[in-house]
Parts: sequence; C-alpha cells; structure tokens
Amino acid sequence: MVDKTYAMSSFLQFRTVYNKSVAFLNDMELPRSYNTGFNRMHINNCNELHDFLKKTTENEMQGGGAIALSGGIDSAILAKFVPKGTVAYTFRCIVPGKEVIDESPAAKQYCDINELEHRIIDIYWDDYEQYTPVLMKHKRAPIHSIEVQIYKAALQARKDGFNKFLFGETADIVYCGFNNILSKDYTLGEFVDRYSYIMPYKVLKNYNVITEPFIKHCKDGFINVHSFFNEVFFHEAYNSYKNACETAGVEFIAPFSLTKHEQLDLDRVRRGENKYLVREIFKRLYPDLDVPEKIPMPRPVTEWFENWEGPKRSEFWSNCHINMNGDQKYYIWILEKFLDILDNY
Repeated sequence: MVDKTYAMSSFLQFRTVYNKSVAFLNDMELPRSYNTGFNRMHINNCNELHDFLKKTTENEMQGGGAIALSGGIDSAILAKFVPKGTVAYTFRCIVPGKEVIDESPAAKQYCDINELEHRIIDIYWDDYEQYTPVLMKHKRAPIHSIEVQIYKAALQARKDGFNKFLFGETADIVYCGFNNILSKDYTLGEFVDRYSYIMPYKVLKNYNVITEPFIKHCKDGFINVHSFFNEVFFHEAYNSYKNACETAGVEFIAPFSLTKHEQLDLDRVRRGENKYLVREIFKRLYPDLDVPEKIPMPRPVTEWFENWEGPKRSEFWSNCHINMNGDQKYYIWILEKFLDILDNY
C-alpha cells in the first residue's frame, strides 16, 4: 500500500519504515527490507558467546576478508579471531578546522597486538553528497547516517580484493550496551517520547505518530526495552549495514547478530555493567588493556549541520530544525533529499 505520510513519519521516528508493506509512492517498489528472522543462537554465559564468536569468525574469514575495526570492544574481540595479516579498516571523519573523535589510534593498538594490517578510511562531507543518492536508490528509502562511511569503506575493501566485510554490529543491541536508556522502567508514553528520534509533528505538516512497535512490547503499561531493541532497533541497524555493503558489492558479516541473550541481568546493567558478557570476553582477550568507554561510530553531524538553514520543501514546517541536535538535522536533511529523488522517479 502507498502511504507517503506514514513512511515519512516512520522514518523520522524509527529511522526505518516499520510497516514493510508500505511504499512511499505509487508504482515504486517497497523499501528494501532484509530478513532478520533468521535463527539466532541463545547465549547464556560468557563462555558460550566467546566460543560462538570465535568459531563463526574463523569459519567466515578462512577464505579471506576484511574487518571494520573501531576503538571499541566489539570489533576488537572479533579482531582476535581473524587470520594474522587481515586488513582492518578504521573510519576517520574529517571536518576542516574542527577537532572530532578519532578512533584510529585505539584501532591501531588492536592491529599491532593481533598483527593486522591497518588502513584508514577518511570520511568527508563530500562523501555524503556523493554517495547518499546511490544508497537511497538501492534502499528505496532514506538512509541511516552511518551508511555512507560503511559504503565508502566497503567500496575500498572490494577494490582491495575482498568480498566479505566483518563487523561487530548489533553487540550493543543484543547485549545491552545502552545502559542509560535501560536505567529505569518506562511507561508506554514515556518510551515513545524517549526512543523516537524525531516526533513527526515537530517536522511534518501531515504526519502520523506511530505507536504499534511500542505497543507490541508493552505489558501492564510498561515497555520491555530489551525486547523492543531486539526487534525494532535490531532490524533497523542490521538493514543499514546490509544495505551499505550490498550496494558496494561485498557480503556483510556480523557474528553478534547471529546470537540472542534473553536472560538479561538488568540489575547489573543498571549498576553500570552494560554489555557485561562482552566486557568479560574483552578482559579475557586483552588482559593488559582497560575496557574503553563506549562511543558511537563517529560522524560529526553537529559540525556538518551547524549552519544548515533547514528544509525547504512544502512537506516540512519552516524552521523545524531550530533547536534540533546534529543527528536530528541529518535525518530531516536526508528525508528531504529522498523526497527530491521521488520527484524524479
């Protein structure tokens, strides 16, 4: 069914079109949606997770491939299980005249320990201008802000002769890396406000406020945040990485995504031990290193959108971007870019 208002609203709330039967436009194919209903191994403890990641990574990479390596613990764990000499790519965003987060020194440390070849992929705003159209045309939807850098790195990996690209993605979702959002119990209304990236009525003249994904994970008026993440957030994140890699012509490999952890110790998470099983494995594999603080994949949207004048299309309220953060401005910007593509479809 065609429902542009629903599709736009859903993207702003969830960074994806939640209802997989809704298209943006007549005669347009549905937004590309990859199946995330595959079998996932139930993980109960640290040893099970370690053994599964080791076996899966070794099997997938025995014929060759590259790894995306950040300064965090998820990809660092996988770096222990790839063959020596494997090429590791680290993304580094560049904003002229601005100092932004650079994970390459931390990633190089893991490369030195594991005897990997370190290569840096510099990401510029020009890459967003160049690559967003091709990624959106392939996805038939607006794209997540991480897809450009994944795509650029995947293009380089393919040019370098690799057809597989290994990521630590979904570890935060499956093993609760987001201890801040899990710090309390949420009523339905609280969590709708807390999780929605942008409430559609703040941006769009015609809008829906979509509650179905939340209600599905609501019991006695409270949201099961971990369950919600493992459906809605998991699907959105997996599809973003998959789309970027597939568009570049390489296979997306994500061993953490093949697991699930339902016996969550929420008290440990709320005491600050987020992602406790993954942390235990990191400490085992890198006993001489401190567990680094979690940071999102760097993308300097605050700097890039500092002087953005906001959307101009008639679907948007004028000056709706005022007081929005950089991430929110990006999602308004990319939605407008996608609507421009629809005009020429």
